[in-house]
Amino acid sequence: MLNSLVYSHLYDWYEVNHRTLPWRETEDAYAIWLSEIILQQTRVLQGLDYWRRFMARWPNVEALASADEAEVLREWQGLGYYSRARNLHKAAQMIVERGWTSFPTRFEDIRALPGVGDYTAGAIASFAYNQPYPAMDGNVYRVVARLMDIDEAFDTTAGKKLFHQQIEKLLDRANPRLFNSAIMEFGALHCTPVLGDNCLTCPLQGQCAAYAHGTAELLPVRKPRPKVRDRWFTYHIYMKGDETLIQRREAKDIWYHLYEFPCEESDPLTTNPPTANPSFPFTHLLSHQRLHARYVIHKVQKMPDLPGTIVIRWEELNDYALSRLTLRVLDTLRHKA
Repeated sequence: MLNSLVYSHLYDWYEVNHRTLPWRETEDAYAIWLSEIILQQTRVLQGLDYWRRFMARWPNVEALASADEAEVLREWQGLGYYSRARNLHKAAQMIVERGWTSFPTRFEDIRALPGVGDYTAGAIASFAYNQPYPAMDGNVYRVVARLMDIDEAFDTTAGKKLFHQQIEKLLDRANPRLFNSAIMEFGALHCTPVLGDNCLTCPLQGQCAAYAHGTAELLPVRKPRPKVRDRWFTYHIYMKGDETLIQRREAKDIWYHLYEFPCEESDPLTTNPPTANPSFPFTHLLSHQRLHARYVIHKVQKMPDLPGTIVIRWEELNDYALSRLTLRVLDTLRHKA
């Protein structure tokens, strides 16, 4: 009885309030997969333009698999978390190499693709094929935590197991595509982190245990976040006429295989650069790192022979996938020009 009431109220709300998004208007698994990978760490409004550009340039798995990794990273530039782009490209190549004539239809095959976890596999299986798998993104964890008044941290091993058990009980197996779409949208638009007056107008108020117990604002619970790590970067920008130097990051670290100006990392006590007139430092935040960056301009008659660097013309910078921090440095330079 509880589930049928949840379905009824949730679907009525979704019919009136859902956003019209192109990946919801198709059952093309490739298009849905692409949207899910982009939206893993990206807001819908920002991700929409990227999705459209990827679909226009690489409209199917075969096209994406034949692309060069550098092209994919360049198109991804600005979205961050570049491992998503690399895994996207690897997964497309895996599908083609295995001789599949279309995007895989079995949950197990989808789940085995690089960069695809339980949530993404469940989303693709349900949205593309209407298969009865839950799609547990952050919005869904929040809705389920409040509906069931669960005070277990959802981002622990025990918490994920508990939440998965609960969503399996709640899942509408007759229409998983609609259920997953509706509950995800409900969490994104109504059952939000900061509720305000939303509980008072909530269509699921009568079925929500957290509302009855007055605990909705306290949920969901997450484990303590790891300590943020500070790092200090100095970029060296060499200028010789219309030429400059860049290098590709090769270490398995942030921005792997992206390009930047020659960079040295130091600890905070030894950050005095060997050249005068460094820029003022600025801060760039990542999920668990706080980067303190500055740059030093070197106007030279001859480019130095620095390991791993290449000489390019300034106008060619747009041909390379650049780290977000490098783009910020370029913006600062343009404003100074």
